[in-house]
Amino acid sequence: MASVASTNTVTVFRGQTETGCYVWSPFVTKLEARLRFGKIAYRTEAGSVPNAPRGKVPYISIEDNDGRTLLSDSGLIIKEFIKSGKLGDLNRNLSGTQRLHDIALQALLEDKLYFYGTQEKWVQNYYAMRDNVLGALPWLVRVIVGNIVYYKNVRNTMGQGTGRFSAEEIAAFRTDIWDTLNAAISESFTKNRGKEGPFWVWGGDKPTEADAVVYGFVISGLMCGPAAPTTKGIIQSHPSLIEYARRIHDAYFPDYEFQE
Repeated sequence: MASVASTNTVTVFRGQTETGCYVWSPFVTKLEARLRFGKIAYRTEAGSVPNAPRGKVPYISIEDNDGRTLLSDSGLIIKEFIKSGKLGDLNRNLSGTQRLHDIALQALLEDKLYFYGTQEKWVQNYYAMRDNVLGALPWLVRVIVGNIVYYKNVRNTMGQGTGRFSAEEIAAFRTDIWDTLNAAISESFTKNRGKEGPFWVWGGDKPTEADAVVYGFVISGLMCGPAAPTTKGIIQSHPSLIEYARRIHDAYFPDYEFQE
């Protein structure tokens, strides 16, 4: 990957100590994908969630001749990079209707599917999720922090609305989104049959901003199997989703391991 400027050092803080691999957060992979789509070089570090600008990952630091700048929230980081000219706007050539569809798909995954996944990971499969996300902490600290995170997620999903539905209803909502997303991806795959390299969610020759989000959620669903076995099973049942992710992985993440 080529760096935007030789004087810039971009560090992505992912919340986990491992390097050279995917992590479980869809928002981390979304941000990494967007940077790689734009050929921006970066390095990864664990960082510290309590010290993050918004108390969450991912967040980044940019070091240049003017000093060090911290930015947080994957969407806001991408917008700031576009605004400053570090990244191009992948949606700049879309019509108004196409832009609306692209934003709507991003919102569907980030504001709906994410919370269905939170319920599956942090409530139904709490221990698997806790021990991965907080695995670097000593056992007693992990238990204490894990309980705090658990109750925070329960409160958040209740306030957001997801927590007010039964497990069966949430599973149906989740399946419907994945099935519908697969239908769109399958149409694109059919349209681009015979072509090598990545194909994109709307069937065009280039990615849109939504592709980074979709890729992040597909990879997260495959990686997070111990804490989200239902989601992983749904994704694995859709060959087009797997092929979509595999081709993007091969083109942009050859240094990471792809786990189907």
